[in-house]
Amino acid sequence: MHHFLKETDFSLEQAQQVFLLAKQFKAERASSAQPLSTQSWGLLFYKSSTRTRISFEVGVHELGGHPVVLNSQNTQIGRGETIEDTAKVMSRYLHGLVIRTFAHSIIEDFAAHASMPIVNGLTDFNHPCQLYTDIFTLLERYSPDDMDIETLKGKKVAFLGDCASNMANSWIHTAAMFGMEIVLAGPEGFEPGSEIDEALKADGLELNYTFTTDPTAAFQDADVIYTDVWVSMGDEAEAEKRKAEMAPYQVTRELLALAKSEAYFMHCLPAHAGEEVSQEVLDSPQSIIFDEAENRLHAQKAIMAKLVELNA
Repeated sequence: MHHFLKETDFSLEQAQQVFLLAKQFKAERASSAQPLSTQSWGLLFYKSSTRTRISFEVGVHELGGHPVVLNSQNTQIGRGETIEDTAKVMSRYLHGLVIRTFAHSIIEDFAAHASMPIVNGLTDFNHPCQLYTDIFTLLERYSPDDMDIETLKGKKVAFLGDCASNMANSWIHTAAMFGMEIVLAGPEGFEPGSEIDEALKADGLELNYTFTTDPTAAFQDADVIYTDVWVSMGDEAEAEKRKAEMAPYQVTRELLALAKSEAYFMHCLPAHAGEEVSQEVLDSPQSIIFDEAENRLHAQKAIMAKLVELNA
């Protein structure tokens, strides 16, 4: 069974096909193919959601399938039924399952016991659907006709803020996969952890990222500027401490000016203007955050369609 739990669960060739398929789905949205016809896909949420919930529910529908939206607390999972039993039961009803949850081990357990494809809609470790969306959004600019992933090689990404977060981990993994350079800048204590290093080694990828506490060094000659919220779901108890430590790492117009003049600003949203990014940057011509948000729909449709093909 082929699952999509991390960015490298598709080969480079398969990833290239996903981006081309996403382009097709976006261009032909009103009359796109329906590879999920007669299928039912579950969307299981342990965490609240806007973009993941809407984009997957609409995406399953547009691919001809029936989305079944589930909340972990409204299922027997909330009353202690094991993931092993839940995965086996759901596999008897569903053709695929998207999970947005906390511990990465939860989706790994589902994948180990399910006889249907599992899609990672976000865990505390990574967010691969968002990264495929981000890459697709960049390819629309770097290679709009061919979606050629070779055009990503050597592009520099500057990531600011919590560099031990799921988004930072996914960017590190993705940059290594596609031959991009990534420099992460954040306060001491928020550097990438051993878990992402182990994931890179397991996939035979180089540990080619750089971490610095100097945001200006990260921005020099960057092609892409990326940030995320300073306080993720589950970190609310330390919100004020995090905000104080992260304050020097806000993406401002002054920092953006250090990057290449044609650099793009990206954010997976929701954004908190005045915290991780200024309103001026969010509203700037370099900001492509809403194209990025829209593209969750098209990229995720392509991911699901590819999984259906691979598991046929």
